[in-house]
Amino acid sequence: MDISHIELAKYIDHTNVKPNATIRDIQKLCREALRFKFHSVCVTSLRVELAKKELRGSGIKIVVVVGFPHGSCLSEIKATETREAIKRGADEIDMVINIGGLKDKNYKLVTQDIKAVVQAAGENPVKVIIEVGYLSKPEIIKACRLAKVAGAAFVKTSTGFGPRGVDIKDIKLMRFAVGSNMGIKASGGILDQKKASSMIRAGADRIGTSAGVEIILNKKTKKNPIRDSAKTILIKAY
Repeated sequence: MDISHIELAKYIDHTNVKPNATIRDIQKLCREALRFKFHSVCVTSLRVELAKKELRGSGIKIVVVVGFPHGSCLSEIKATETREAIKRGADEIDMVINIGGLKDKNYKLVTQDIKAVVQAAGENPVKVIIEVGYLSKPEIIKACRLAKVAGAAFVKTSTGFGPRGVDIKDIKLMRFAVGSNMGIKASGGILDQKKASSMIRAGADRIGTSAGVEIILNKKTKKNPIRDSAKTILIKAY
């Protein structure tokens, strides 16, 4: 299946969730989304009002990350962040799963964590980031099925801050886990048109990437969001 650049743009959540992103960076992100007609921009809750202002009247969605990037905060905090993000203009929520709870096999905790965000989001779709780089295959399947039971609209592969990005095998495994009636968002290290297209062919319904422009223009990029994000965190820490 060949995917035109016009069709490919409709899959892309054009993303900047870096801790050092400035107002100008988010304005640039929004201008690019307007130019290339991406499905959405994905930002932190700090930047949702700015994105709403920049995209007003365009129909481009605003996705906000919640419990990001580790997913280890309290469910009440995630729910509050969700409500506040939607109040300020978010259309979709990308929440990070309680990874430690999943590793502990505390499935009740994980399910309740997701449900808290789904309920806080109301009619707004929730994507559950399971962070595949930390999980075994059985854990990926379990995480996906818990997200489905909890009422999420999508499962998502990665934050971009984890130990690795997404692989086609992850998408196929996730599609097996959730069936045909739940969305899958592929993210983490998707930097070119070839990889983005391969994710869609494997079963992804949405692509999360900071390289949306390069993908549409079919240009190579030297960006490595996973490595660069880790580097930023280390610089900030020291």
